[in-house]
Amino acid sequence: MRAIIHEGKTGRGGLSYGEITKPEPAAGEVRVKLKTAGLNHRDLFVLNRHKPKEPALVIGSDGAGIIDAVGEGVTNVKAGDEVIINPGLGWKENSDAPPAGFEIVGLPFHGTFAEYIVIPAENAAPKPAYLTWEEAGVLSLAALTAYRALFTRGKIKAGIKVFIPGIGGGVATFLMQFAKAAGATVYVASRSQEKCQKALELGADKALDSNEDWNEALAGEKVDLVIESVGPATFNKSLGILRNGGTIVTFGSSSGDQLELNLRSLFYAQQNLLGSTMGSAEEYHEMLQFIEKHEIRPVLDQALPLEQFEQAFNKIENAEQWGKIAFNISE
Repeated sequence: MRAIIHEGKTGRGGLSYGEITKPEPAAGEVRVKLKTAGLNHRDLFVLNRHKPKEPALVIGSDGAGIIDAVGEGVTNVKAGDEVIINPGLGWKENSDAPPAGFEIVGLPFHGTFAEYIVIPAENAAPKPAYLTWEEAGVLSLAALTAYRALFTRGKIKAGIKVFIPGIGGGVATFLMQFAKAAGATVYVASRSQEKCQKALELGADKALDSNEDWNEALAGEKVDLVIESVGPATFNKSLGILRNGGTIVTFGSSSGDQLELNLRSLFYAQQNLLGSTMGSAEEYHEMLQFIEKHEIRPVLDQALPLEQFEQAFNKIENAEQWGKIAFNISE
């Protein structure tokens, strides 16, 4: 089968579009003929985690398609079913943190940037009927990350004020859509005036320039909940507009991992600092119910053939996308 393969070199130098053996499902597994897949920042990170001496790896964590083969003992799905892939492996019930052995499709196991993928049958969920294949193919990883950060960790409620810096990426756009659907007032920030404008058109209540003084822009108004994924570039500014007793949830650090934090201001203000990443299968199915109830559609930047992966990687690496980038794999 054709696939995007990583081998031989660390980073993007090890990426190629080529052929690899088509997988066969074992007991409890299914094979999905992929129609679409979605690009995530994670697909950049795994290129440095997958080592040159390790076997060739098909990358990619998001995808949707049609089951074309089932392994022994599979009863929950059948050949011909239209499915969307839950990329989380080994985290079933909602819990404080992932269990030991939790993994994500695309490293260490083969991922979705291919014509076929084999996954545990329980990771194949019915495709929401109202979504296009491109929308379904980009949904899972970012939407699940947003759902856990906002609902499980952030405990969002109707009427609160939520702030999302770094609007434009896949998770951030889901956060904005989910928070609005939950009845919150939503403020966002970006360095790009174009992204700020698009966020306002999509429903944001206020959009701030990442480079301006946020306290001045909000005239001293504070927010109840911040969902942070930018890291050092915005983290302390985010804390500065968080109310006393408010909560900041972080799930990413696109501007770096090391942060200088004034602990005294944090504990005097009795603010809550929480980490989050991905989510359980239980939360995944809750998320699907939520998006179907509110008919939420992923924001699509563009869709490309799989062989044009370099163009897609350039765009996400330079943070030029608005929403999600999809790959079309089969008709």
